[in-house]
Amino acid sequence: MSVEIQNLLQKSTGLSPEQLKTLWNNTSMIRSESIGDALSKKTFQNAEELVSELCKELGLDFMKDIPYNDISADLVREIPINYSKQNSILPFKEESDQVIVLVSNPLNIKALDDLRVLFGKRIKPVVTLAGKLLDAINRVYEKSTANLSGLDEIDEEEVDLEDGIVDLLEAGEDDAPVIKLVNSLLFRAVKEKASDIHIEPYEKDMVVRFRIDGILFDIFKPPKKLQNAISSRIKVMANLNIAEKRLPQDGRIPLKVGGKDIDIRLSTVPTAHGERLVMRLQDRSNVILELEQLGFSEGNLTKIDDLLARTYGIMLVTGPTGSGKSTTLYACLSRLNSTDVNILTVEDPVEQRIHGIGQVQVNAKIGLTFAAGLRSFLRQDPDIIMIGEIRDLETSELAINSSLTGHLVLSTLHTNDAAGAFPRLIDIGAEPFLIATSILGVISQRLVRVLCPHCKAPHDPSDFELNTLGITRQQATVAQISKAVGCNQCNQKGYVGRTLIQELLPVTDDIRSLIMQKRDGNTIKKQAVANGMVTFREHGMQKVLAGITTIEELLSNTQLDI
Repeated sequence: MSVEIQNLLQKSTGLSPEQLKTLWNNTSMIRSESIGDALSKKTFQNAEELVSELCKELGLDFMKDIPYNDISADLVREIPINYSKQNSILPFKEESDQVIVLVSNPLNIKALDDLRVLFGKRIKPVVTLAGKLLDAINRVYEKSTANLSGLDEIDEEEVDLEDGIVDLLEAGEDDAPVIKLVNSLLFRAVKEKASDIHIEPYEKDMVVRFRIDGILFDIFKPPKKLQNAISSRIKVMANLNIAEKRLPQDGRIPLKVGGKDIDIRLSTVPTAHGERLVMRLQDRSNVILELEQLGFSEGNLTKIDDLLARTYGIMLVTGPTGSGKSTTLYACLSRLNSTDVNILTVEDPVEQRIHGIGQVQVNAKIGLTFAAGLRSFLRQDPDIIMIGEIRDLETSELAINSSLTGHLVLSTLHTNDAAGAFPRLIDIGAEPFLIATSILGVISQRLVRVLCPHCKAPHDPSDFELNTLGITRQQATVAQISKAVGCNQCNQKGYVGRTLIQELLPVTDDIRSLIMQKRDGNTIKKQAVANGMVTFREHGMQKVLAGITTIEELLSNTQLDI
């Protein structure tokens, strides 16, 4: 079997390599040649032709286009959507003596047996392409969701939301169901520990997606006719102007779900097909984690403690959006918080409230910026100052001056790695000699998903993976390299939660010299590595070898070290 045909069949049917090999060598009852020999004599323009011909050889029906509008939502009511997607199976039509079921992998006997038991009838499989089947699953379950069935089962005490006024221009008989739909959406997002909710309108439909552990997942597709009502309901909850649909708006929705205080930041942006809404969820009832719980290595924990023990200077935490910078800063503040120090923070927004620390919320509309808050802090007799983010020259100069006048300053910066923090500050406009004398060290971090302990399985890495990671086959054999599988405990995702991989760059005399010379980030990084800095890739490798995360996660979140 050629590699092209094997890849095409795996992608379009979900057949495993073992199943493909068995099929390929299977001899037809009619003639002496195998199915593989019969298919190898023909040429195919696309996957559809290949799978169709394979079905002829197997004596199975093949469906080119799925009439999903003809599929009754009642057929799937007892089948969870996760099960349907995981097994690539969808009931199509129920007859008196049998149920016709769409499948992409006709050898998934277990799933077919499950449906036979569920319906109590004979099951007739009809093969279709995996991509078309997935789209049909989404659309059929979308119809089921559009009926808003099951939303009344939500406990009103678990969702504490005051009903707002839906846009009167669009008010109608669907108003109450839309309110239930939005409440259900928020409840499900909190239950599944989503960090963001995306509501995205398109020409003929709209999509709701959740970001869970850093990855976006399609949840369902509400009917297009509910688009304006859904956006109006959410904007009412955030006290935004529902009549203004031409300009971006930002708002906030405080609510209580299942006893948890949830703070939602809403952003709306007008697009060609309607308003696009993104809601970021922050659980304010979460306890502040200790540094030891975040995933720092033992060596870096010791170095961080040394930096936090200083009485003046700047410690920076860098990384992309959503990499856990604020969580690290809160853990540092929790470590420093005591009755004998005065700690002040200026944040946008205040994500976690800490007893004993003065926290100021940025409000640009009234002129309370990071710089304005920082200027007022110096008259408040602080020992330790935390700045949510250094964004401009004024804030960077105030942070540097604060550190040089005897304050320990903690802040964040958006850079790709630790060494990139210094060129970034120089680019903002800060003087190199001030940067070199004020910054104590830079922590740069990323988040990688943690393997589910209930279903992870040993993984034998390929030669390509070994070469990419720079380890030998012998090292891989004695390690605990694992792969994601998926089970009910992790909602078939294979991962539960995330952990840090990071690099810590202390500013030593040779690093200061390079900063004063305005050297680029790569040069500074090479010197830091020579001084013993553990890079992202190296720290991630430790977690791969320990079976904490996967090779795929490491490769997607890091790049080759210089």
